[in-house]
Amino acid sequence: MTTNLKPTQAELQVLQVLWRRQQATVREVHEVLSQHHKTGYTTVLKIMQIMFDKGLLARDESSRAHIYSANIGKGETQGEMVRDMVSRVFGGSTSQMLVSALNGKTSKKEIAEIRAILNELEKKS
Repeated sequence: MTTNLKPTQAELQVLQVLWRRQQATVREVHEVLSQHHKTGYTTVLKIMQIMFDKGLLARDESSRAHIYSANIGKGETQGEMVRDMVSRVFGGSTSQMLVSALNGKTSKKEIAEIRAILNELEKKS
């Protein structure tokens, strides 16, 4: 992550919208989030202002409606959060995390995709 901050659940929801759209106004983010959650416009505005202050978002103030974009990458953020979870929850064991995640909830297609990824990783090492 470009910052040492871990996004909160609400911040991750905002980031998901911005990662998909590249950039958006508060209103646009609110419209997307309100499709799935009862979230007020002012709540989204406040969250995004806090995220800007933390360095998680960039803001273009050249137009009346400020345009926000993510200041941290999706892959980088996901990787950091997974590494943190593996360390905290699974005592650093990636295999224990995978077994827990895959236990009874994984389709044959997903297993085949995971197997292909593992085969590629094995070839690289």
